[in-house]
Amino acid sequence: MKPKLVITRRIFDESLALLQQHFDVTDNQNDETLDQNELAHRSAQAKALFVVATDKLPVPLLDAMPQLQIISTGSVGTNHLDLAYCAARHISVTYTPDVLTEATADMAWALLMSTARRVTEAEQWLRQGHWDRWAFDQFLGVSVHGATLGIVGMGRIGSAIARRASGFGMKVLYHNRSQSEQAKALGATWVDKTSLLREADFVVLVLPYNAANHHWIDAASLAQMKSSAILINIARGGIVDDTALAQALSSQQIAGAGLDVFEGEPVVSPALLACKNVVLTPHIGSATAATRRAMSMLASQNLVAWARGELLLTPVE
Repeated sequence: MKPKLVITRRIFDESLALLQQHFDVTDNQNDETLDQNELAHRSAQAKALFVVATDKLPVPLLDAMPQLQIISTGSVGTNHLDLAYCAARHISVTYTPDVLTEATADMAWALLMSTARRVTEAEQWLRQGHWDRWAFDQFLGVSVHGATLGIVGMGRIGSAIARRASGFGMKVLYHNRSQSEQAKALGATWVDKTSLLREADFVVLVLPYNAANHHWIDAASLAQMKSSAILINIARGGIVDDTALAQALSSQQIAGAGLDVFEGEPVVSPALLACKNVVLTPHIGSATAATRRAMSMLASQNLVAWARGELLLTPVE
């Protein structure tokens, strides 16, 4: 008999077809939102799970899946999974690194440019019929070329963001727990957190979410930034204190922010929604057709490798 697999979200047809060759699949092609009870019910006999970053799998839910042997997440982040618990139960976990690096780095720049040049604000103003003349002081933004870029988290995606900065003649600073030879080769300079916040014109967050990084950007951090600075978050909600950020934006303590992730998403703070100097997108950092298909396929191929008794392609170490 084929092992039972539960897929929590709609996936692409080619990925589903591959998985159906090797598993007894319970899919979710209607893309329903599954609450914890429904997911527990569907997965009670499952040996495999295909999840995404928005699927929270607390220990009580995993305890309701006594036969579970592998979780494949279609994401590079794993903060929605209790890795220590999975290791203790000998549940294998795989993820999808590399395939989303370039698309996510592109998204960081899309947010950076849109925020710096006030694109969203200007477009809304135009659509509302306010444009009746040209003026020197209309929608003045922040210059990107020659500015200082601060990257927090110089991994795969952070490095890809830094490579793009060279085309804008930018000085690149970065902050990691340790210094990176790859970052040095890209011309980036390691600095401590305080120096990065004080010196950077653009602060881009690419660090993983965990307890230590909760509210890495808080009111005190925002107070250290330049009044002309812009904050970009493409990492995870919870790394930024959204309440403190909304206050900093509304008081113009900083010039603007571009956010693809939020605390408590898909709910977005009303205080952030009320700010004009913020660009907001619904967690679409990796959302190109090619990238999302590659993520779906890699997650599926990891499951197929497990079903065949082969080495997993991208296990979480």
